[in-house]
Amino acid sequence: MTLSTQKNTQHTVGRRQFVKGMALTTVAATLASQIPNAFANNEFISHAKGLPKQPILRGTEFDLTIAEQRINITGTPRIATLINGSLAGPTLVFQEGDTVTLRVKNELSVDSSIHWHGLILPYEMDGVPGISFDGIKPGETFVYQFKVQQSGTYWYHSHSGFQEQTGVYGAIVILPKKEEPVEADHDYVIQLSDWSDTPPEKLYANLKKMGDYYNFNQRTVGDFWSEIKEKGFSQAWQDRKMWNSMPMSDRDLSDISGATYTYLMNGLSPNAHWRAVVDSGKKVRLRFINASAMTFFDVRIPGLKMTVVAADGNLIQPVKVDEFRIGVAETYDVIVEPDTQKQPYAIFAQAIDRSGYAIGSLTTDASQLAEVPEMDPYPILTMTDMGMAHNMANMSSDSEHDGHSSGNKMAGMNHAMPNASKMNSMDHAGHNMAQMKPMKGSMDHMIVPMDMNPDLPQIDVPRKEGPQIDMRAKNPQYRLDDPGVGLRNNGRKVLTYADLKNLYSTAHEPKPTKELVLHLTGNMERYMWSIDGITYDEAPPLEFKYGERIRITFINDTMMNHPMHLHGVWSDLETGDENHIPRKHTVVVQPGSKISYRVTMDARGDWAYHCHLLYHMMGMFRRVHIR
Repeated sequence: MTLSTQKNTQHTVGRRQFVKGMALTTVAATLASQIPNAFANNEFISHAKGLPKQPILRGTEFDLTIAEQRINITGTPRIATLINGSLAGPTLVFQEGDTVTLRVKNELSVDSSIHWHGLILPYEMDGVPGISFDGIKPGETFVYQFKVQQSGTYWYHSHSGFQEQTGVYGAIVILPKKEEPVEADHDYVIQLSDWSDTPPEKLYANLKKMGDYYNFNQRTVGDFWSEIKEKGFSQAWQDRKMWNSMPMSDRDLSDISGATYTYLMNGLSPNAHWRAVVDSGKKVRLRFINASAMTFFDVRIPGLKMTVVAADGNLIQPVKVDEFRIGVAETYDVIVEPDTQKQPYAIFAQAIDRSGYAIGSLTTDASQLAEVPEMDPYPILTMTDMGMAHNMANMSSDSEHDGHSSGNKMAGMNHAMPNASKMNSMDHAGHNMAQMKPMKGSMDHMIVPMDMNPDLPQIDVPRKEGPQIDMRAKNPQYRLDDPGVGLRNNGRKVLTYADLKNLYSTAHEPKPTKELVLHLTGNMERYMWSIDGITYDEAPPLEFKYGERIRITFINDTMMNHPMHLHGVWSDLETGDENHIPRKHTVVVQPGSKISYRVTMDARGDWAYHCHLLYHMMGMFRRVHIR
């Protein structure tokens, strides 16, 4: 017996396959919340009959229990660490202005914790063991209590060991005190994550043995012959010679891939196929949260434009896109208006390395599912991703143009990058790459931060050379309007950081008085990650005075994306528009690039500052003191 389908718009899901997918938790996360009429009545309704509801808790007092439980996502039972027996954990609904109390009980045999990601609160309530508190001991209950000072889409997760990988995470929706200018008839949380049947300790051990252990897309002899046919022997040989000298290959996009990961949407595997039942032609708000341990997702809804209205919980000027990349720990809210009487629509989130996907459907009938879209080609890293593109108006690459279509240009912006004609070079294991052939493409400008004051006093921090570092970016560039590898010139309008403009004016925000420059460093072959060549256990804290305004500039000396998260305070991203600076809690630093943002140190205490890739975090981490 199969679920009913519509011709040419659905795929058939067998009952056995469907039940297998539904068996992943005792309270499976099948349907997220619905908030009719933009919170008009504040009632959450689950629509799809016969399907288990997404656990939702709301109010001012909450009881959460972290415990082990057997689940089955892939067909093989495994032990997970869950909150209230659910994967993902319950969606918590707060009201801005309320004081909330959350009693978290630890029924594990090891310490645990909960961090409220992106929430502004006292540091004692932040939930990072060893920094803001001692953690929650086995059998004990810790009481978190704080006033809710914001609204929007956020999430929570464990900050202990690898528990985030094994299921300790959930969504937070904070209702605004005042009516916001975002109208929607339906409202759903879309939480993306990655699951492996392999214990996380084993995943990490495998990466330490071989950095590309889970990369099954390495180049073959056949690829080389194809390159000879395309470029000629000489150019193909030079390209291969260059990449053979690198500590990473041009196909190293994710440390952990679909070779072991199953990608989930609201706790459901692609076999179970999450679905949202909506009224045709109505506005639907989708709150995307990347709660994965290691996976960047590229999200689109084929056939529908998405209007992005919020980033990391903060409202932005609406921007219409076909697709967006969401880094680990980021959140984006979008509005769509599907004509579901015509067809169901696929919510399609493909992993950055195209090794798998998470999927759901927008539909008027829970038994009618959208077809699975075809995945994009496997992305190939280029000189741009190595920080080596020297002329951004004249570039090409092995597999894609590294310029951007007109859809990714900032209207009215023309901030020329100084020394744009200089070669962007990177030293790799002693090889100077400055003589590389330029690339050709279509991008005719670069978006760079305005009001850059080169005379800002620099904050001194220790730096170290040695085995922690296997490459350095010689001339990193701001690439705010670069959608990233695999998304350039794909025929779709792709969201970039240059598109993000605060909905409200920031014209009177204070300017920074100091600058802190930090290098993101690593050794891929040894799987060692650090900041400025120094791991967390060897690094002194970063010290700041309460109230000071600091520009933080990251330079990524590696060939991987790093989502950097500073706890307790906002990161005001410099995008080129001083009047509408977007506010984020997690900032993705692209490979071989630089990025700057401003932070007002307005929260006293000790805070964590780290890369949010779980298996990078233990090295790429700093303690922050604000006094």
